[in-house]
Amino acid sequence: MEEEKSELRKWQESIEKELINRPEREKTFHTSSNITVNRSHFPSKIDSAYINNIGFPGEFPYTRGIRGTMYRGKHWTMRQYAGFGSAKETNKRFRYLLDQGQTGLSVAFDLPTQIGYDSDDPMALGEVGKVGVAIDSLEDMEMLFDQISLNQVSTSMTINAPAAVLLAMYIAVAEKQGVPTEEIQGTIQNDILKEYIARGTYIYPPKASMRLITDIFAYCSENVPAFNTISISGYHIREAGSTAVQELAFTLANGIAYVEAAIAAGLDVDRFAPRLAFFFNGHNGFFEEIAKFRAARRMWANIMRNRFHAKKPKSWQLRFHTQVAGSTLTAQQPENNVVRVALQALAAVLGGTQSLHTNGKDEALSLPTEESARIALRTQQIIAHETGVSDTVDPLGGSYFIEALTDDLEREAQKYIKQIDEMGGAVAAVEKQYMQREIHRAAYDTQKRLENQEDIVVGVNKFQVGDEQQPDLMKVDEAFVEAQLKRLTAIRNRRNEKKVQELLGQLRLAARGTDNLMYVIIEAVKEYATVGEICHALRDVFGEYQE
Repeated sequence: MEEEKSELRKWQESIEKELINRPEREKTFHTSSNITVNRSHFPSKIDSAYINNIGFPGEFPYTRGIRGTMYRGKHWTMRQYAGFGSAKETNKRFRYLLDQGQTGLSVAFDLPTQIGYDSDDPMALGEVGKVGVAIDSLEDMEMLFDQISLNQVSTSMTINAPAAVLLAMYIAVAEKQGVPTEEIQGTIQNDILKEYIARGTYIYPPKASMRLITDIFAYCSENVPAFNTISISGYHIREAGSTAVQELAFTLANGIAYVEAAIAAGLDVDRFAPRLAFFFNGHNGFFEEIAKFRAARRMWANIMRNRFHAKKPKSWQLRFHTQVAGSTLTAQQPENNVVRVALQALAAVLGGTQSLHTNGKDEALSLPTEESARIALRTQQIIAHETGVSDTVDPLGGSYFIEALTDDLEREAQKYIKQIDEMGGAVAAVEKQYMQREIHRAAYDTQKRLENQEDIVVGVNKFQVGDEQQPDLMKVDEAFVEAQLKRLTAIRNRRNEKKVQELLGQLRLAARGTDNLMYVIIEAVKEYATVGEICHALRDVFGEYQE
């Protein structure tokens, strides 16, 4: 017992040292009744089982959070996802959200950009600017971040197959702003495996895609050290219909595959692992979601320390962004979505998320209006400033139910990971359609339960109202498309075409060899080579993936 008490004292002393450089928001925290709220709470008996499986906040295995003070030091990043139409229009929305208290940016790209086509490509017809912002060249990226200093905000970009190109543009914008690459912060999603599994915005076959990802890891570890080089995403796996266990297992299995690929490419695990990030779904099932986040941290810590023998504690830490579940939003009675979003967001906070996006109430019907986006942001701000849930670390830790559910989720997810390992890993499992089939089965079972009213969705299969009036929805003015195409033509006419074609030729040559592709991609975007031109050059070498 004395040894265990000593561990608690050591943890408390380490926090006191941490507070010198990272003070808490308040000197003391109190409830409305003036009852002191402690930094964290522990069982009366701290034994070795507790230390090994649950532990102290900010220490291995990180079940209780990756920082000892968590939100007592700083609230999570409120990172609202936004993007539509032109870069100019999206820039206005970004600056509006920042003025309203948002603390980070998250960029939604349109479908042509996501699959590597320019706005004037026949494949882009009818999709330009519809579900995100259209980005064709560096000029668009410059407009997107006009009057936004890239050393003052962190930016998340939901981009996968062309992630290297969009990251290169972001680096080039920072350079034009005079911001050193060491100072830019953010995340590129860059998770191609879940595209084959659940989402579909892939371009190249898996092997070529994995090469691009490891090239980004290597480049950023040397040149952009504060940027997260991948956001390994369970979000879309859950949106496709998976269970919480499948989301947890398949996401971590994909993470294992990326680490293996990077090590096989000669990278040191402790150089790139601290810049890995994760992206989870904040779904219904309040307690299960909290337990899922806690289990994810513990599982990843053990994977990195015991499987990959990473030495640095930062390599063991699972840092994650959460977006509440778009698939749970209903077109019927959309005002009910405000309540759904609030509960899902609260579960993410109680589970220890590092950043959070809350959906607009009308997103089952359209892009969110400015009013809906503001209500979604206010939801986070109310949780942060009015509920008191951020005043103590892991407030549900020690709950009999939460701890048992955390253990159960970990055990069931480990079964899936074991099966995937036996198949040869996540890439082999994707090629065998294993994860896809498991998700389809889960989605089918969910649909049956809804149709049989075994599961209730308020306003959809129970508690309906007749003659609902559709709310005012946001509509993107499609007049911008013509302006986008004219600007793209003008860029091609005024750039150094000879230099662009020379760099595209160098890119094809590098793709046939083993050179890191990031260097030539960055040079190409600086000369205003377009997303489509760069992706087509790589298509010439790598080909396209056919499911």
